Amino acid sequence: MMSTRPAGRRYAFAGAEEATHPDSMRATLSEFFSTFIFVFAGEGSILALDMVRSPDRMYYRETGGLGASGLAVVALAHALAFFAAVASSMNVSGGHINPAVTFGALVGGRVSLLRAIYYWVAQLLGAVVASLLLRITTDGMRPIGFSVAAGVGNLNALLMEVVLTFGLVYVVYATAIDPKRGSLGTIAPLAIAFMAALVDTIQVC
Repeated sequence: MMSTRPAGRRYAFAGAEEATHPDSMRATLSEFFSTFIFVFAGEGSILALDMVRSPDRMYYRETGGLGASGLAVVALAHALAFFAAVASSMNVSGGHINPAVTFGALVGGRVSLLRAIYYWVAQLLGAVVASLLLRITTDGMRPIGFSVAAGVGNLNALLMEVVLTFGLVYVVYATAIDPKRGSLGTIAPLAIAFMAALVDTIQVC
């Protein structure tokens, strides 16, 4: 195992013991189910909004947006879904939910490379299964879809995604992963949910 100078941080690939340890399996399953919850509830809210506003599809095409009420609904739904997902998995896996968060934990030396790979696989599978189940339960319904707003270039949108993802990872790391978080750990799910709502609001605008 290789260690770096900063105290408390460990960088390692991990071994056979962690690969098959029950705690690793529980944490991986926790990431799968929590990601499933987030994607199913979050994307389900978009499908529900699409169904309610189906007569107003022309409004979406003409304005290129969901409107203030639509943004509020989507942001709130994603915030509640993120809160439930993080709260239910925080004590088992750390409540990463997002591959970017797992990458941040890996860089910070809080998870081994093997555990990070387990989490990434679980998160991707959870998202895929949730999406497939949504397609089945809604009889193949698809959301209107989102694209880069008029007047915004692809590079601008990419930079925005980088900034927002960094903000989300920072909040998760500071409140749920950092061992020096102290009392912040008690409000981690709420803080992360607020950040998720903010990110969704800005992204969809």
